[in-house]
Amino acid sequence: MKSLTEALVAARVFDLAQPYFPGMPHHPSHPPYLFGLVKRHGEFVGPSGHSSASDALALGSHVGTHIDALCHFSRGGKLFGEVEAAGAQSYQAGFSAHAIDTVAPMVRRGVLLDIAGQEGVEVLAEDFEITPQHLAGAARAQDVRIHQGDVVLLRTGWATYFYDAAKFVSGVRGPGPGLAGAMWLSGHGAFAVGSDTLAFEKMPDPAMPVHVHLLVECGIHIIECLDLEELAAAREWTFTLVAAPMKIRGATGAPVRPLALVG
Repeated sequence: MKSLTEALVAARVFDLAQPYFPGMPHHPSHPPYLFGLVKRHGEFVGPSGHSSASDALALGSHVGTHIDALCHFSRGGKLFGEVEAAGAQSYQAGFSAHAIDTVAPMVRRGVLLDIAGQEGVEVLAEDFEITPQHLAGAARAQDVRIHQGDVVLLRTGWATYFYDAAKFVSGVRGPGPGLAGAMWLSGHGAFAVGSDTLAFEKMPDPAMPVHVHLLVECGIHIIECLDLEELAAAREWTFTLVAAPMKIRGATGAPVRPLALVG
């Protein structure tokens, strides 16, 4: 029997994260990604002729490939588990309940449902709602089952637009599950869900029913802005997902770099 290290070394690794770069797409309600080289080689040269370079960056916690903490949404003033939002938040410290630093590293079974592939298109239309029928149909066609505690990822094809910020954001319009689709996922016991779109939700919908259902009602984390193209092209529908958000105390979300490991 292989050791864990031997199995990991032998595994094929798929990087599911998008890169960060100036001008990258971001939801207009979140600040953009900012980057700059602040120290160049040669500005200070050490006694052995060595020098170093460094940079600085700033970004919102929901920019790029990221995961939503459960405190990201509330309804009726309450977070998941009936926690009163007002008493758990402050501008100085963020959230004392359900913040991103409470999310444990994920090493879980992952499932990819290629909705665009099942529809026979490269990219879903911006007004496409992913329904329970689409989810069940993709699962049947790919011969996969969703188990309790899985991380379920949906491919729409929108990752191919990521380098065109205007097209990716598309006026905050895009395909995704509606409430019925979200309830199908929660009903199958997903621990977390994700997609390759700006928001895990058919947009626009001012009520944000999918986020409310998953984050507030069910305690299911959401991962957004994934790159699922290579994984789908390889037709790897099940895998081990390894991901850990940045441990930012009190934050409502954080960048994450998910990896899909296939043995």
